[in-house]
Amino acid sequence: MRDRILLVEDDEQLGSQIVGHLQGAGFEALWWREGRMLVAGELPDVSLVVLDLMLPGTYGLDMLKALRTFSEVPVLILSARNDTLDKVRSLKLGADDYMTKPFWPEELVERVRARLRRPTLQKEQAVVEVGPLRIDLQAHAVQVQGRPVELTRVEFELLAALARRPQEAVTRQWLVEHVLDPEREGTERTLDVHVSRLRRKLGPVKCVETVWGVGYRLVPGEDA
Repeated sequence: MRDRILLVEDDEQLGSQIVGHLQGAGFEALWWREGRMLVAGELPDVSLVVLDLMLPGTYGLDMLKALRTFSEVPVLILSARNDTLDKVRSLKLGADDYMTKPFWPEELVERVRARLRRPTLQKEQAVVEVGPLRIDLQAHAVQVQGRPVELTRVEFELLAALARRPQEAVTRQWLVEHVLDPEREGTERTLDVHVSRLRRKLGPVKCVETVWGVGYRLVPGEDA
């Protein structure tokens, strides 16, 4: 069964081009030409949403915000705006990726493929266990070998981001954009400091592994 992609884009020429490339890549494409304020039950059964920001009807970020109240479907943002704050706001509202116009449709297709290869954490999977590490994503509680560990907000969000993709390398740039506050601490050097503090708090069990040249990943770990 082919993955179904929802494209929300008002530009007829660009939208037609994207639909053609998605279909050529083996996806089923559904195209909306204006924004809609979504509520539970109105989102079609799709594997991913490609969402423009500047839309007639309902603004793209308003759609994203409403969507995230009831669905975890991956969302890739399209925008002519290249402002860092727009990107950060989109990511904080729950977007999974952000592409700036103009772009090559072939690149968009590859980003869609990459996003669909990543496992999505469903809401019922509120507790993630990796080796001796237990992370309750709803309660913001962490235990190592049954021992509670107190983490700061950034440390918990960092650990949660890795826990959503256990044993998969997550790039430092992605973690900076999704976890850190770019207005105060959005650098890779600062990210490394938070990782160092997180490791100390997790104790002798080595769960946060460095992937050299890439970033970090969460592994079952072993005693030091």
